[in-house]
Amino acid sequence: MATKTLLTIDQYLALGEDPPGVRYELSDGELIVTPSSTRFHNEFRDEFTARLRTFLKAHPFGIVISETDVQLGESTVRRPDIAFIQRERIRGTDPDLPLTIAPDLAIEIFSRTDRTADLLRKVSEYLKAGTQAVWVFYPRLLRAYRYSNEQTQCLVPDDEFSEPELLPGFTLKISEIFSWGASWGTNLEK
Repeated sequence: MATKTLLTIDQYLALGEDPPGVRYELSDGELIVTPSSTRFHNEFRDEFTARLRTFLKAHPFGIVISETDVQLGESTVRRPDIAFIQRERIRGTDPDLPLTIAPDLAIEIFSRTDRTADLLRKVSEYLKAGTQAVWVFYPRLLRAYRYSNEQTQCLVPDDEFSEPELLPGFTLKISEIFSWGASWGTNLEK
């Protein structure tokens, strides 16, 4: 029987920058190594982040970050594709260290190299740590899921992305979000 070598937060942080081609996270002390993101994934993430940042400049409810280590427990560090944290909660945190507070909103973008079970584990970890809502986008399936401790919703292109309690006034049609790939010359059918 093989045994797992578990890492502490300090050991995880001592790993330093991710080596080329991979990305590290920590889940209950287990080092999670995944391939680095694709161009499509990054363009999708960056477009979403840019729209949130533009909105937050006019409505300074908090900050939006991407690909930033967030400590979700004593032995869990995740790196949400996109995260929103309310202004009053982010005060006093050191911008040069991993966040030690759960985001209010986490957004994950499903990539070809992701496994659904791993993504759902991450969703569970966010919610357990206090994240109010987690959105998971499946661009190739044209589906989005919104998770909270109360419910799971499946959204289709006619629905809207909105979080009125966290981001009052910010909405995007799911169909608009999924249309971004076409503008980058990306064929979502593959």
